[in-house]
Amino acid sequence: MALRYEYKYFVPNSKMNMLRSMIAPFVKYDKFSLQIENHHYTVRSIYFDTPEYNCYFEKVEGIKHRKKYRLRGYNIPENNHSKVFFEIKRKYEDPILKNRAPSEYEKALGMFNGGQFRDYLPDKTKYPLAEENLKRFFYHYHADRLRPVVLVIYEREAFLGLHDETIRVTFDKNLRSVAFPAVDELYQENKVRYALKDSFILEVKFNDHYPAWMKPIISALGVKRQSASKYVISMDTHNFIKPKKLPSIYSRSRIFTNKHYLRNV
Repeated sequence: MALRYEYKYFVPNSKMNMLRSMIAPFVKYDKFSLQIENHHYTVRSIYFDTPEYNCYFEKVEGIKHRKKYRLRGYNIPENNHSKVFFEIKRKYEDPILKNRAPSEYEKALGMFNGGQFRDYLPDKTKYPLAEENLKRFFYHYHADRLRPVVLVIYEREAFLGLHDETIRVTFDKNLRSVAFPAVDELYQENKVRYALKDSFILEVKFNDHYPAWMKPIISALGVKRQSASKYVISMDTHNFIKPKKLPSIYSRSRIFTNKHYLRNV
């Protein structure tokens, strides 16, 4: 599995149309955005963390090797047979590695309720790493006492490089979240809170080389690469992690508190 790089930027909503026009000669909509009239789809992720919020504090403190655990789905499904994904997102210094296993939502709920995941495995010929990645996820789920802490929701407009489809550009808009969801509430938005009212998150993803055509576009936008964790932003929006909960292994002095929850990378 290839390591990926993700460069993130906060862009004012007022520059969205200009950005679309600037990248148009170099990209095309991905197959999911292309088939939707308004060209964006909804991403829904339940993030899991330890009782001590280790994943949150590792990100805030800039720990170089860290993980995030989530259950991800899309849009509003017609039934519980919609596809969801168990994911472990690993960061090693700068590159990203993602362990992913698909499941039907109903089967995923069965696994959380004590079902043996071996009974719910997808087609091994199509997803050869699914069993291994499910083992990884549920090992950490039990060993680290993971629990769902926040449901993160946003609309994604996604593009692929016109001549290199390993390049992916996304606009993540209308960021909102729900605190302490149950795993069967992936598609609900009760008591939702909004973040980043006046901006959206631009992500540029690539395998080897940052696209040369993107550099003058970023310069014209007047934005800089910054940390933009939707998980941390959403957690801070709800403000239920207080400084006194900070584990002793971390330094409290580096927790960032400005309005966009930003820290230069």
